[in-house]
Amino acid sequence: MTLPFFVYGTLRPGEVNHDLFLRGRTRSEEPGSLTDAVLYEGPGYPYAVEEPGGGTVSGELVTALPETYPGLLAELDRLEEYVPGDPRSLYVRVERKVVRAADGEAVRAWVYVAAPAVAARLRARGRAIAGGDWRARV
Repeated sequence: MTLPFFVYGTLRPGEVNHDLFLRGRTRSEEPGSLTDAVLYEGPGYPYAVEEPGGGTVSGELVTALPETYPGLLAELDRLEEYVPGDPRSLYVRVERKVVRAADGEAVRAWVYVAAPAVAARLRARGRAIAGGDWRARV
């Protein structure tokens, strides 16, 4: 399934991984938000933890060029240390609705959220990023 990606941390424009993975491989990058999630600080990168009624995470909705999509999907899975079915994965890639800022439309997108074991640790003793915006952290 070809879906855009919702990025909220180091893959956002101006962040360290944007140029390494996305520059020249996208058709569009638009501001958006993921609801029912809390953003937590990680070791140099954030984790979105799904939490019904929990808040909103700010980021970008990234649409890959069709010819770059398969390779980009595989590279992002590796970057996010996501292996389908592996309980040691740090993130899981899930399909969620993301609200596009320009028109308020809910768009289906891939989102890398904290894997269940990571999410449990963050809920217990993690540091939430107020306002859900990685760029606004202090």
